Amino acid sequence: MKITVVATGKIGLPLAVQYASEGHEVIGVDLNANLVDSINRGVEPFPGEAGLAEMLAEQVAAGRLRATTDYAEAIPNAEAIVIVVPLLVDEEHGKPDFAWMDAATRSFAELLRPGTLVSYETTLPVGTTRGRWKPMIEEISGLREGEDFHLVFSPERVFSGRIFADLRKYPKLVGALNQAGAERAIAFYESVLAFDERDDLSQANGVWDMGSAEAAELAKLAETTYRDVNIGLANQFARFADTADIDIYKVIEACNTQPFSHIHRPGIAVGGHCIPVYPKLYLSTDPEASIVRTAREYNESMPEYVVGRVEQMMGALTGVKVAVLGAAYRGGVKETAVSGVFPLVAALIARGAEVTVHDPLFADDELARFGFVAHELGQPADVVILQTDHAMYREIGPNEFPGVKLLADGRNITDPAVWKGVPRFAVGA
Repeated sequence: MKITVVATGKIGLPLAVQYASEGHEVIGVDLNANLVDSINRGVEPFPGEAGLAEMLAEQVAAGRLRATTDYAEAIPNAEAIVIVVPLLVDEEHGKPDFAWMDAATRSFAELLRPGTLVSYETTLPVGTTRGRWKPMIEEISGLREGEDFHLVFSPERVFSGRIFADLRKYPKLVGALNQAGAERAIAFYESVLAFDERDDLSQANGVWDMGSAEAAELAKLAETTYRDVNIGLANQFARFADTADIDIYKVIEACNTQPFSHIHRPGIAVGGHCIPVYPKLYLSTDPEASIVRTAREYNESMPEYVVGRVEQMMGALTGVKVAVLGAAYRGGVKETAVSGVFPLVAALIARGAEVTVHDPLFADDELARFGFVAHELGQPADVVILQTDHAMYREIGPNEFPGVKLLADGRNITDPAVWKGVPRFAVGA
């Protein structure tokens, strides 16, 4: 099968490699010329994805995978097109910004040929596949969905760093606009994916037909919004525990011994492309969802809460040297999407603190491009705030920060024994 993947970033490229590994001919189209060049040389363009480097090199060498910046080279012969273009959210109003996705859709629709399957995997507000993409593609291409081409929504359900394992582990959800489209999509995904056997599911692991595009759209929003709401509840418990001298982590551990309780961990921030973004996509079509809105607002308040606690313990922060550990939104991932580092640094600077940022995955010039002053281990600091749960920070100690007077562990991963003699607090502990 000839398959085109539109956008070959941290999700799209592993998908393209997976499809090629099943014997298909895959072209990735991306406007980033440097990314395209790296793919065509068989060189992993970004670190941290298990198995990607080896599989990419193998599939490129075998001639089953290549990339281009030219839609005209990638679209006309495709039997299936998979779109993984990011959907942004307007920070000021919390509304979806379809600019990138609209541009990509127009680009491939102009070249669409009869008989093609079009599958969107980018997480979408409910109703987008039917209400936005169908009429747009039909108008631009002159083709009719359900007769000349099939359009489906099939959300990616993977976690950066373990994408290939997740593709095997979790059912592939498919939502079509008609039965013929569903059958076509099921056949496609069964040909490009392999699934682990799981006896814990209500039906066999594999491709699951959700019955409609809207059901598949809601499934992805629901499973991710649940996590944000759960974390918001954990953060609320943690902030109460701080006032009552209770270790919330012991409480959560005890609660979760019951099969009816699955409380997540509290923390300084919820970042990434998914958890802080998708609740806003949900709210864009269900603005009365007060529980979702409250949890999102609560989670967004956590960096300010931690800075407030630091201020209570240190006094005025004017001129205080604060070293922030971690720019990435998650440990082990070189990515700053909606990272808590940005509101955290802003809150510190607003109080007059002198802020530096350390992250083992980012060079000093990369941190500078975010507007940060790089911190070198061994430099003095009055306060250390741990923002990212990188593995190296689990072992780090006060000797790396001469003069340190306070550690604020936003992820509760440091060893109190190592920091003995230095005041230390974690959210909820």
